Amino acid sequence: MRFVSQSELPAGEPYERHIFQTASCPTRENLHDFFNGLCWLHWPQAKRRLNALQAEQIAAAGVGARRGAVRDAITVFDENGAVLYAPEPLWKALEARDWRSLFIDLRPLWRDARLTLFGHALMEKLAQPRKALTAHIWRLPCPATSIADADAWLVQQLGRDQLAAKPFIPLPVLGVPGWCPENQNFFFYDDSFVFRPLARQNLTTTPAPRASST
Repeated sequence: MRFVSQSELPAGEPYERHIFQTASCPTRENLHDFFNGLCWLHWPQAKRRLNALQAEQIAAAGVGARRGAVRDAITVFDENGAVLYAPEPLWKALEARDWRSLFIDLRPLWRDARLTLFGHALMEKLAQPRKALTAHIWRLPCPATSIADADAWLVQQLGRDQLAAKPFIPLPVLGVPGWCPENQNFFFYDDSFVFRPLARQNLTTTPAPRASST
């Protein structure tokens, strides 16, 4: 992958298709594209796979107002994704949006967890962090010894059906122990606008709300 000036992207040409066809990434002088470049360097297999799927979807359906399920999921993960290895009790608490258990009662278990960011937009936003910043988490089943190992695992998960199902769980990253000094005071988590409960659905309820996305 080469990084080239944004001016090399022809007018009207989809960004993702241009990358796929030329193996060159149009890049602007800003933090967003800086972090995107770092992600290409650290996650080359997964980034190439996502780009190939983007190009495939564009070839099949063109570029319209709606991306479709697969392209939408790719965008969500590419911009705000992360992979997490966590002991089973932490993972169950995260699935249940049981924030007190996840961040307070089970806090010592975070010593054995590994959260690695993938999304370049999330990295950019963390340059000026705010409490509601949320990663879309893909579960890593066992600890990776390096980002290269995580990359090799992740690329095997990136299928069309898997992405269309959006197998992500929202995690407000500043709630993770060690990621924000303020979360040492447990009142930090008494914010239902960020640490939202998982609503229990019945026949008359609407779908459960997610944690704040960005």
